[in-house]
Amino acid sequence: MSNSMGIASAFVLSSLFLAPMAMAEESQTFAAHNAARAAAFQDTQEALAAKQQNGEQLQNTTAEQRQPEVQKDS
Repeated sequence: MSNSMGIASAFVLSSLFLAPMAMAEESQTFAAHNAARAAAFQDTQEALAAKQQNGEQLQNTTAEQRQPEVQKDS
């Protein structure tokens, strides 16, 4: 009997600790914060992709500019 009371009390305590988390997922504030985080992450990904693309274009441009100089010297 003592063992079953211990299990029951552990179940009740765990449900009390987890209840606020479950309700937080349903709140409008949680949804708004989650949407803001997702938008910020998306913006960061787009910025990194644009920076990488600009860097590749810059490297290609400088490589194209260097080739005629090398050809002129030889």
